[in-house]
Amino acid sequence: MRIENSFIPVRGVGERTERNLWRAGATHWDEFDASLVGAKTGDRIETFIADAAAYLDDGNSQFFDDCFPSGERWRLYENFRDETCFFDIETTGLSPERDSVTTVSFYQDGETTTLVSGEDLTADALREQFVDAKLIATFNGARFDVPFLETSFDVSIDVPHVDLMYPCRTLDLTGGLKEIEKDVGIDRDRPDISGRDAVRLWREYERGDQSALDTLVSYNREDAVNLERLMETVTGRLHDRACEGLDADLA
Repeated sequence: MRIENSFIPVRGVGERTERNLWRAGATHWDEFDASLVGAKTGDRIETFIADAAAYLDDGNSQFFDDCFPSGERWRLYENFRDETCFFDIETTGLSPERDSVTTVSFYQDGETTTLVSGEDLTADALREQFVDAKLIATFNGARFDVPFLETSFDVSIDVPHVDLMYPCRTLDLTGGLKEIEKDVGIDRDRPDISGRDAVRLWREYERGDQSALDTLVSYNREDAVNLERLMETVTGRLHDRACEGLDADLA
């Protein structure tokens, strides 16, 4: 599913109207014919397509983040996959006011970077990681990772965001990240490590155990890398569900 397959951002176009357009053969903006809908809706769709095509040519993901319904923002991924920054944080607890960020791992376009507290984890380093991102992806990051970083480092992470926890729920994939990974067949090198272990490993590192930090970093990096695999799985399933019952798939 690509942005160009979508008509749902247009005022007055819901899931039913969009599916009717697809059934009529308008599976892409280039195939839209205003005669397929009422006059007012047709005008709005034509105006949207003209504006959106220009924003898409400019690589402006923010425009689409603003106009897509929150439950449909997963559709941005196919257009911005190479500029999607997957990231995950580890902390000493759940409160940004009382606890600290220990490591943050980023995965974008095949490259992984981990920032470590006391070494290179700074506000400037965080900002640098988001400079080239057109889309960020997390699991429960809207409620945890993003506000924790913003509070702890006084940064503003103003990038269109797909929190995979919510599309997972749409697909009846519930529970924590590790549980969902198992449900969809994503394996881990260290499946025995949990978030609680991440806190323990950091404390052991603070007492001088370098190997504990190595294990923590490996765990954190795997969290970030696996988000890409989860994104591929989730968007694929949502695409298939959107196309269910249609004669032709959306390309």
